[in-house]
Amino acid sequence: MKMLVEKIEKKFDQEKVIEEFEDLTKDAGRIQEETLKKILEQNGGTEYLQQWGLNGRTDPQTFKNCIPIVTHNDLDPYIQRIADGDLSPILSGKPIETISLSSGTTQGKPKFVPFNDELMESTMQIFKTSFAFRNREFPIGNGKALQFIYSRKQFKTKGGLAAGTATTNVYRNAQFKKTMKAMCTPCCSPDEVIFGPDFHQSLYCHLLCGLIFRDEVQVVSSAFAHSIVHALRTFEQVWEALIVDIRDGVLSSRVTVPSIRLAMSKLLKPDPELADTIYNKCSRLSNWYGLIPELFPNTRYIYGIMTGSMEPYLKKLRHYAGELPLLSADYGSSEGWVGVNVNPKLPPELVTYAVLPNIAYFEFIPLGENLNGMEKANSPVGLTEVKLGEEYEILITNFAGLYRYRLGDVVKVKGFHNGTPELQFVCRRNLLLSINIDKNTEKDLQLAVEAASKRLVDEKLEVVDFTSQVNVSADPGHYVIFWELSGEATDEMLQDCCNCLDSSFIDAGYVSSRKVNAIGALELRIVKRGTFHKILDHFVGLGGAVSQFKTPRCVGPKNSSLLQILSSNVVETYVSTAFC
Repeated sequence: MKMLVEKIEKKFDQEKVIEEFEDLTKDAGRIQEETLKKILEQNGGTEYLQQWGLNGRTDPQTFKNCIPIVTHNDLDPYIQRIADGDLSPILSGKPIETISLSSGTTQGKPKFVPFNDELMESTMQIFKTSFAFRNREFPIGNGKALQFIYSRKQFKTKGGLAAGTATTNVYRNAQFKKTMKAMCTPCCSPDEVIFGPDFHQSLYCHLLCGLIFRDEVQVVSSAFAHSIVHALRTFEQVWEALIVDIRDGVLSSRVTVPSIRLAMSKLLKPDPELADTIYNKCSRLSNWYGLIPELFPNTRYIYGIMTGSMEPYLKKLRHYAGELPLLSADYGSSEGWVGVNVNPKLPPELVTYAVLPNIAYFEFIPLGENLNGMEKANSPVGLTEVKLGEEYEILITNFAGLYRYRLGDVVKVKGFHNGTPELQFVCRRNLLLSINIDKNTEKDLQLAVEAASKRLVDEKLEVVDFTSQVNVSADPGHYVIFWELSGEATDEMLQDCCNCLDSSFIDAGYVSSRKVNAIGALELRIVKRGTFHKILDHFVGLGGAVSQFKTPRCVGPKNSSLLQILSSNVVETYVSTAFC
């Protein structure tokens, strides 16, 4: 791998990367069988695989017959033993030296997931493939990327393994920086900013670095769309302080971390002309529309994950982006990558991901109407057996010790790239609002919020962020929606929004249950400005990385600390009269 990376660094051959991808996807079925064989040959001697009686066989049918479908809870005892220092081959043949932490925003606490060189290799393969297709449509020259990325410190587990968020493990790997350099998009911020211990200070310096290198910035990106929106909302608050720093060539006293101050002192020189330019640009903007192209005139596109729970931020991101295209990044999770965006011109709402058949072995559980898992699950099918237009839950078998592992994601097959399916992300399977016979997904919630928030447009108000809860402590149980708004709205308007939310859930089970009062009236709770920032701070305080943060769209009863933050910041409550 080292030689490969050094080779990339010398010259990134875009067409060769695309050609390799085309070859892989033309023979996706055979590649999948070879990938499974390779995984099982490497790991056949492990404690986990031996107990299921594979006996050295590596064919897909025997694998499916012998190995059970599992969730993280099933594998957690094995992973914990690895983290605690058990060096025997438990889940993988090669020793696991690094643990990734999932974001933790879904369940309220991060999960431990094994991470190894093969996963790093597949990350680089995804990045290179994605960049090759992206650069063919939106070519960039030698420049820089303004990347709002933040890396937490890795810590040691009880057994001495390095542990950090999945993004941290990637950003701290030497291959990442070499690959970014080869693809002409090195980060304009120094490492000390990316790896800083205080993300507020790091964010301030990311913005400052972007302004210093404003003419060189060609891409504005982050792992998730939320981080870009959050950064630009922060810019609205601190832009005048940033201009003072540039004018005087002295870093603001709000940045106190010595390593960051030292690194920034090497970049920051008095530049009154640049300060005046930025001041004039900002002063002329109308409500910050088109902020990105004004600040960074050579930007070609905005890049980050923009699907799923990130879709609600697209409206604000488009406001900041003006006419610049939004390009959605690739599809993966802490457990491993799934697919790559090879159609970068598609808007984020329509983006699909072509599965790379050599990075893991994939299976798909057909869902049909079985999204809530109440009925017996259907038998999984292979990568090349999925059908156009159908919805599936993904199972992944990877090189780091996960076998037939439920990712918990629901996807829809929107087409095929050669022999591999192109998937559209639908929702997280376990994020369901359900009390009775109702089944509302994250997407259903998002559509309801979009419909109701249109009532705010005339007053130039917007929903900054939102989440939900199923309240079953009352009888009958009912949905609770939490909104943070950009300003003050009248009681009449918010009551109207509350009724609109309730009537926008069009699931037949919900509507019929509301009509007979088997589900109670929806509540809309307005929280103080900055509440969702407190949730972000809480998440970071637990050891999470800002780059990996996703606002949980449905807060479960186990996530008591989050419910406490929300409840203690409620300023107004409205109860729907839509079904009265």
